[in-house]
Amino acid sequence: MSLAISVLRLAICILSFPIYLLNFLGLWSWICKKWFPYFLASFTVTYNEQMGNKKRELFSNLQEFAGPSGKLSLLEVGCGTGANFKFYPPGCRVTCIDPNPNFEKFLFKSIAENRHLQFERFVVAAGENMDQVADGSVDVVVCTLVLCSVENQEQILREACRVLRPGGAFYFMEHVAAEHSTWNYFWQQVLDPVWYLVFDGCNLTRESWKALEQASFSKLKLQHIQAPLSWVLVRPHIYGIKTKPNQASFELFLQRKQWKSTIISKPYFIQWFRNFSNCLI
Repeated sequence: MSLAISVLRLAICILSFPIYLLNFLGLWSWICKKWFPYFLASFTVTYNEQMGNKKRELFSNLQEFAGPSGKLSLLEVGCGTGANFKFYPPGCRVTCIDPNPNFEKFLFKSIAENRHLQFERFVVAAGENMDQVADGSVDVVVCTLVLCSVENQEQILREACRVLRPGGAFYFMEHVAAEHSTWNYFWQQVLDPVWYLVFDGCNLTRESWKALEQASFSKLKLQHIQAPLSWVLVRPHIYGIKTKPNQASFELFLQRKQWKSTIISKPYFIQWFRNFSNCLI
């Protein structure tokens, strides 16, 4: 099987030689950054039509994570064209982050079409380095069709945990690798190298659920599904929510361990807990 994959990969690489040549010359990345937003603007329309019910299900309880003011503060990582905006509750304050500045005009078009939201700002940055977002400053982080293309999944999850307030939530919906015994996974492996180039760093064979399971949020709700999409290669999906522990739940843990009476009042522990709650992964 591995020999067949290698042979087919070679054949596809030969057919895709112009793209590999442009990549070798350092030109393809620039071209891809320019055209990819146009492709995504078209693709997300179809994706939302076919995945709309799942998105509505996923985002149905967003408002439950609103802070004391009652207004939900939401950070969308890898926002792209703003395809998720219509699923967010009225009055939601939205900050967007994406490493590709060419999404800006598409993003502002989506903002104009979704007047029920309060747009805060657009930050050009990678999800692995969100220094412009303060610690514990948002109620919810949303990440859809992003973990397939980031350079470091563990780091982006650490950053998400850092910017979330205690008790906040990380929402995700991602395409992932198919079951290893399937033909779908076979073709994912065959096409992955050229797919990575054509679709701006997207990986077909990532098992993103593993990074989510290993990240030490307090609770994880994750479902595997076969998405009702036209593109068979990206039908395997996961979606769900991870929540960041709050101080009350952590203190309860200490009480059960009979540690609270001896250490909870000490200044060094309070500082440690603040670092723990901001960076727990």
